[in-house]
Amino acid sequence: MASLLDQPVLVLNRLWQAVNVCSARRALTLLFDGRAQVVYEDGAGAFHTFSFMEWKDYSDPALERDSEGIRSVSFRIRVPKVILLAVYDRYPKKEVKFTRHNIFERDKNTCQYCGKVLDKQRLNLDHVIPKDRDGPTNWENIVCSCIPCNTRKSNRTPSEAGMRLIKEPVKPKWRPFVQVHFSMDTHSSWRHFLDIAYWHVEIGEDLH
Repeated sequence: MASLLDQPVLVLNRLWQAVNVCSARRALTLLFDGRAQVVYEDGAGAFHTFSFMEWKDYSDPALERDSEGIRSVSFRIRVPKVILLAVYDRYPKKEVKFTRHNIFERDKNTCQYCGKVLDKQRLNLDHVIPKDRDGPTNWENIVCSCIPCNTRKSNRTPSEAGMRLIKEPVKPKWRPFVQVHFSMDTHSSWRHFLDIAYWHVEIGEDLH
């Protein structure tokens, strides 16, 4: 039972936006307290909401064909995959992390000097204003660059190297996401609510 209670459950706010992931134990507590409802996708692709009592009543016959349920002395209840908060309508304030992956994504794997679209393995990250000239390591001074352009530019500004940026680097606008380890098999119903992105280690000042 402990492993079932530790299973991840996707949390939606009142506007049906994904805002968090909690344990099944926490989800059942919110459900029992009336602070959330279960969101359940039927076989036809429609979504239905259930209160605690409604979900308990639904769980009894469902558990005959679904082993993912909690059994107490007096009742059985199925472990939900998605819950909907009753009153919370805000969205967590998060920013796009400053990572290599997200710089490649912003620049669409395109060298910002010659315009070639390449695999990540054939791209570098370049300080537009060289680092040893106090060029900052941030969204506004880092761009994708192919290895030949990076070598040609060397430790110079684009103008000094006779090169021109395709577009000025800017910080991307924030877009909603929930950072989770996602499995389409385990959490197939989550795909309707999540904007999936993979975030890696945040870039620090040690970037060369």
